Amino acid sequence: MENNENMNSEMEMEMDFEAALEDYLNADFGNLDEGSIVAGEVVKVDKDFVLIDVNFKSEGQIAVSEFLDAEGEMTVAVGDKVDVFVANKNENEGTIHLSRDKAKRMQLFDKLEEVQEKEGVVEGRIIRRIKGGYTVDLGGVEAFLPGSHVDLRPVPDMDALVDQTYEFKILKINRRRSNVIVSRRVLLEEQRNEMRSQLLETLEEEQTVKGKVKNITEYGVFIDLGGLDGLLHITDMSWKRIKHPKEMVALGDELELKVLNFDKEGQKVSLGLKQLVPDPWEDISGKYPEGAKYSGKVTNLADYGAFVELEAGVEGLVHISEMSWTRKLRHPSQMVRVGDEVDVIVLGVDPDKKRISLGMKQVKPNPWDVVAEKFPEGTILEGQIKNITEFGVFIGIEDGIDGLIHVSDISWTRKVRHPSEVYSVGDSVQAKVLTVDKENEKFTLGVKQLSEDPWSQVPTKYPVGCTLEGRITNITDFGLFVEVEEGIEGLVHVSEISHKKIKNPSEMFKEGVTIQAKVIHVSADERRLGLSIKQLKEDGEKRQSKEFRSGPADSGNTLGELLKQKLADATEAKAAAETETEDEES
Repeated sequence: MENNENMNSEMEMEMDFEAALEDYLNADFGNLDEGSIVAGEVVKVDKDFVLIDVNFKSEGQIAVSEFLDAEGEMTVAVGDKVDVFVANKNENEGTIHLSRDKAKRMQLFDKLEEVQEKEGVVEGRIIRRIKGGYTVDLGGVEAFLPGSHVDLRPVPDMDALVDQTYEFKILKINRRRSNVIVSRRVLLEEQRNEMRSQLLETLEEEQTVKGKVKNITEYGVFIDLGGLDGLLHITDMSWKRIKHPKEMVALGDELELKVLNFDKEGQKVSLGLKQLVPDPWEDISGKYPEGAKYSGKVTNLADYGAFVELEAGVEGLVHISEMSWTRKLRHPSQMVRVGDEVDVIVLGVDPDKKRISLGMKQVKPNPWDVVAEKFPEGTILEGQIKNITEFGVFIGIEDGIDGLIHVSDISWTRKVRHPSEVYSVGDSVQAKVLTVDKENEKFTLGVKQLSEDPWSQVPTKYPVGCTLEGRITNITDFGLFVEVEEGIEGLVHVSEISHKKIKNPSEMFKEGVTIQAKVIHVSADERRLGLSIKQLKEDGEKRQSKEFRSGPADSGNTLGELLKQKLADATEAKAAAETETEDEES
């Protein structure tokens, strides 16, 4: 009986083995179509391969590299369930080739197609920059991001985006070629349009908003308010004057601003920054009354003056003419530099035009007032020569004021062609104050005025009709200059030399020779002394004739001399007539 039981048991086992073998050979372990994704179980993990049981005649081998993470660590263990791709199977041999990467790739493509169909977004990391754009890792699938779809506007630093993670819109998928094209710009445009719609519903004038500096130009700053751009003009950035918006803001700065004007239809917004703080020009006349003294900082120099900041947002102008009482400035930089702290006096305030006129020189007394009081006209002073020009000598008085001794005021009698003939720079000179003109800032001195004008005595010393003696100092075509005493010269005009016509006086006279002449004109005011040789000669002839008529009987010699003189005069007259004839003919 026991034998029968053993036989039955052996027969059952044999039947089970045959059934199992038939099942194996028939491969009825499930649907394992090539190119499909099936679920499998990790049954072994060794150094090079991972064995996956997919209910086939044999397990499939997959390279370990397909199960490692970015750090090189194994991501599965025995017993884990994983989806794999059936790349190839051989029914006869009972072998199968599987791929984990392909399964993940196909699943990812399915997901991407679903996202594209639903117009959703996908997250990806920009991994490298390539020609025309970037390569983006979408978690196992590399997509192409065109450069024009990176942002709403050109990106200054293209390399800075590498290794950054963003959300993208899927533009196109080609599964057969494994191509995916994504866009970040489309997503940003959608977000911006949505934000713009919301902003347009709530935005209004006088409202305080927040924005980000998007672009900076010379005339202002463009602010991204979140879907809508606003313009912050340079004049609305600060109450004080600025040359360029970059002095106050930089790209990317977050700012709080005030809406000055909003055109909903045109979607234009004007923004202000300075309007968030009080206007420092309010009651400016009360804060800075005329005549008051303040300290300020030089902020800018122009050809016409210097701008001085009295407080934040309040600047005044010191015109170049209000910088110094005495210096004639060509440019304000001769007095101050940007950043200097200076004392100023308020000269005038114009609240409407927001202008303040300032003066620097008014901080100290006008030295012209001091000089006018200290050196009234007629004062005799002594000073040192600072400069010599062809028209005069400049004497240093005090505090930048120079007095001028004109070349004509050096000597009453000496003809000075250039002051350097008499003086040198550094010489001490005594002079008399002639004029002090504060308005025109002129201070004139005279040296010759220290003594009496010798010409004032000439009419008394040399009256008309008297005979004098002098030395010829100069001979010209029109006459002889005769020095009668030091510095006093008279002129014998060519017509007063002789009855004859004289063409060239130098043929008859020589410089240095002493002659006698008669005074025929004298004027101290005109400083003129007219002399005549001819009239002196005539007077002598008349005197001789008178002596002849009233003289003794033995005056025959005198008569003979008179006859001889008349003959000589006749000869001289004839020669003169011939000379005139020759001149007329020539």
